[in-house]
Amino acid sequence: MSTHDNDQHLAPAHTDPLMKSGSEFRLMHGLLLFAGYVLFDWASYFHPLHDLNITPWNPAAALGVVFMLRHGWRAALAIPPAIVIGDAWVRVISASFMTIVLLAMLLAAGYFGIAAVLKHTFRNSGMFVDRGGLLVWMLIVAIGTLIISFAFGAALVLLGVIPASSLPSALAGHWIGDCVGIIVAMPIIWMLTNTKGRAAIAQIVTRPEAAAILITAVLTFSLAFGAGGLADYKYFYLLFLPAIWCAARFGFMGAALMAASTQIGIAIGINYLDFTLVSAFEIQVLTVVLASVGFLLGIVVDEQRRISEELQQSLRLAAAGEMAGAIAHELNQPLTAISAYSDACEELIARGSSRDDLREPVRRIVKESVRAAEIVRRLRDFFRSGATRLEKVQARELIDNASEPFMARAKRENVRFSVSGDLTRTLLADPLQLEVVLRNLLANAFDAVSIRPPDRREVAINARLDEPNQLCIAVSDTGPGLPEEMRDNLYEPFRSTKTSGLGLGLAISRAIVQAHGGSLRVSTGASGLFELLLPLEKDIRDDHS
Repeated sequence: MSTHDNDQHLAPAHTDPLMKSGSEFRLMHGLLLFAGYVLFDWASYFHPLHDLNITPWNPAAALGVVFMLRHGWRAALAIPPAIVIGDAWVRVISASFMTIVLLAMLLAAGYFGIAAVLKHTFRNSGMFVDRGGLLVWMLIVAIGTLIISFAFGAALVLLGVIPASSLPSALAGHWIGDCVGIIVAMPIIWMLTNTKGRAAIAQIVTRPEAAAILITAVLTFSLAFGAGGLADYKYFYLLFLPAIWCAARFGFMGAALMAASTQIGIAIGINYLDFTLVSAFEIQVLTVVLASVGFLLGIVVDEQRRISEELQQSLRLAAAGEMAGAIAHELNQPLTAISAYSDACEELIARGSSRDDLREPVRRIVKESVRAAEIVRRLRDFFRSGATRLEKVQARELIDNASEPFMARAKRENVRFSVSGDLTRTLLADPLQLEVVLRNLLANAFDAVSIRPPDRREVAINARLDEPNQLCIAVSDTGPGLPEEMRDNLYEPFRSTKTSGLGLGLAISRAIVQAHGGSLRVSTGASGLFELLLPLEKDIRDDHS
């Protein structure tokens, strides 16, 4: 499997639509949510504001929102106890137990509101599928956390936990913490709660390139936080390098992994490098910008890969349809010949003819059957891979084989059919494919002259040197010719001047001729003229050497 194929298998894991109704919420899910929420609360507890649940990063909120999206309102019941335990164990809050419970219930209701809006908005689609969905998701999270933060800050003032003068800082701090926590952590948590997402993440992290990106991230992180100038973040922009690299290679999933990894690194740095509170909040704002850039780039990469896959599938279907039409078009002649020879055999048998009289039409039936099978095989190979089986063939042999089925038709329809010119030249070509082209041009010529009076029906093949290394095989007729307005769309598939035509003959013919390094010209006017230009053997051999 190629690298490109591997990349394309990574995209679908995060595109699962939200469930219209929550899946069953079991005790195991409740325990997992409770333990995970407390653990996230403990891991992200740094630079607390007013000794409350106000920190620069709150990934526990993202965990709660994801579980409520997956399992519905029942998941919200596990959040208040987790907040209460976190406040008692991690923060040792001095407020009354009833105050802590009320604040916990307020936060749980707010997170459930965000989950409900997301579920309603993305009930029939994925959140992280396209740029529009990503921007709507971020907008919902930003507005939702702002409303929660305002309600939480107002509750703190009303309950007498903080003075009214501290409301703006509490509002800003809580909003940044929840908004950063959900935007940065929710995508990776969402994927980890999905079986396909976990498998795709495992596939990414085991790739050699992922190790190179990780090393680059460690180096850039060391420069950003350890090379001086920490207060003004003069090297923070270096973190965009691994983020962009990961998003460009692995799409949105890679961007989510890098965003979470970067946030963990920043949290560790803030904890152990003794940042001031203001610096911590400012870095978190920069982190949101970093994550957003990675997410948008990852989404664009996923969209491009998805479009590429759809285009390839469309091209495969078009090629399959064109191949089916081509085979049907080209099998028409050998099958018609087989039918005619079979009728001749029946007539000979009815007359009581001898075995010797039957030998020739039976031989021709066998020959046409073999040719039909060869047409199917060669055209299949051509449309599948553009393959041509090149071999030396004289112009005379090529033209004679293509003309043979039309000799009887010329007599039957009173058409003067002639072959002339320089027939001694040698081509390096796939004779069966070029015979398909010539038979198609001859069939069109015979159809064109059929509307003329018998004394004006002429079809001719003439071969001549067009250039020193190029042979021109011209097929002309005395039919009405092609109007000038048809020149531009003459080779478009499924366009035909015949009521019973598939409109594929000329499109297929030109494709075959171009695969041989030649071209197909048409002359519009009072009569029909097609010119097949093919390089001679020496010229082709030189081109391929």
